[in-house]
Amino acid sequence: MTTITLDGPTTILVIEGLTLPEAKPEFLEAISAAAPAGSTVRLAKGMRDAASQAADVEVVFGILNEPLFAAAPGLRWVHAIASGVDSLLFPAFVDSDVILTGEKGLVGGHLADTGWGLLLALTRQIGTALRLGPDAWSKRVDMRMKEVELEGMTMGIIGFGGTGRAMAKRAVAFGMKTIAVDEFPSQADHGVAEVWPAGRLDDLLAQSDVVAICCPLTPETNGLFNDATFAKMKPGAYVVNVTRGEIFDDASVVRALESGQLGGLATDVAPGEPLPADHPLFSHPNVAMTPHTAGASQLRSIRNVNRFCDNLGRAQRGEPLDGVVDKKLGY
Repeated sequence: MTTITLDGPTTILVIEGLTLPEAKPEFLEAISAAAPAGSTVRLAKGMRDAASQAADVEVVFGILNEPLFAAAPGLRWVHAIASGVDSLLFPAFVDSDVILTGEKGLVGGHLADTGWGLLLALTRQIGTALRLGPDAWSKRVDMRMKEVELEGMTMGIIGFGGTGRAMAKRAVAFGMKTIAVDEFPSQADHGVAEVWPAGRLDDLLAQSDVVAICCPLTPETNGLFNDATFAKMKPGAYVVNVTRGEIFDDASVVRALESGQLGGLATDVAPGEPLPADHPLFSHPNVAMTPHTAGASQLRSIRNVNRFCDNLGRAQRGEPLDGVVDKKLGY
């Protein structure tokens, strides 16, 4: 249970970024209304601007880097506007007493929408048709021979958080069986038959026709999908990844695709992105890839502002905060 006490005027710094491209006046008004009476709410247009204003800041709504952290000696709490917080977890911050909260559990819907769009681009040959344009008609028979139906297949979900649950919910609508693994014991819901401990990853790989990577990037998941992992999957299975590219090894995923062990890769992320223009993933016929755009939604900013405002109220009442990130674990 993580709490913070805000019992008087507080200096709050709101920082615009990729997932909060515009701190609209109504956002700032809502934060001011939710903060303790007499609080100051400032707006920073980027990290350099933020560092120049940070000397007396106690709460940050945005992102954090080392220069900003060093410039804010009174910082007590960061509420992140990034769903994957691995870039924030530099040693000085991790070892500090500063609390980290964020969008945990709020971004699953639009990530899953992209994951399913990419998966369908492969299984229904939609991606091929779009690439070929008018020439698709001459490849029509070949495309029909490659199309598969998802009903009755098994989706294995790695990481049963907000994104994993959103993927599972959509899998049910496609008539799929779903299983999951997670680091922590979890009740099966959203149509998932079972949630197994992480130690049963090999069992999940052996049973899954589609493997959905929905876990955060941590030291344990970095490079998790390597040659050995792909070899444990069903031959011809698909992988969907909408969280972090570094979870799969670059060379291994290419080898798995070229050998046919991996039937297709549906991914919004890649290790070392952006990939060079001549990277084989761009030209492989069994890859559907978007340029790390799954995190976009017209609803994202307001959802996170609402959570931050709710947490401001919780902090004044001494209640546990929502969306707390364990900085040691990375999620």
